[in-house]
Amino acid sequence: MSLGVNELKPKTYFIYEGSPYVVLETHHLKMQQRRPTVQVRMRNLMNGKVLERNFAQSDVFEEADVERRKVKYLYAHRDQYWFSLENDPSKRFELLADILGDATKFLKPNTVLDAIAFEDKVISVELPVKMEFKVVEAPPAIRGDTAQGGAKQVVLETGASVNVPLFINQDDVIIINTQTGEYVERANKG
Repeated sequence: MSLGVNELKPKTYFIYEGSPYVVLETHHLKMQQRRPTVQVRMRNLMNGKVLERNFAQSDVFEEADVERRKVKYLYAHRDQYWFSLENDPSKRFELLADILGDATKFLKPNTVLDAIAFEDKVISVELPVKMEFKVVEAPPAIRGDTAQGGAKQVVLETGASVNVPLFINQDDVIIINTQTGEYVERANKG
């Protein structure tokens, strides 16, 4: 199926110069005396590189034939992240940190994720938008700090650092938006 420039929306998969890309964001640009263009920020699904390109209204793209599969994240070794198909644990595969990008900060062993397969090869994974994490390191809140409604940085079980409100303590379980990396709320305790 072919896609026009106006159909390139975030999370749309398409073929550009022979490679599959996912749209990260788009902006419509109108310049005087010129035809309007669409500025597209996109990630190459094969190597993880992010590009920005301007396309004319007349440009047409082929939709990338991607398939979603459920996979389970197993473990990381150096810059390799290992997964298995959820319905067939013996089928294991790896993805490199370059391709996963920021998702590596929020990967927890045994988490079930959506994988994106292109030409029968898994090329990327999508994390759930909200995930729970245990806080493993948190500086104590200093009395009187709360007047400014401040934030402090804590370390999650995955090693990622995030800003949270001052009332969050070590061993709390919090919910993080994995797309923005921001604190959402404290998970209900027990």
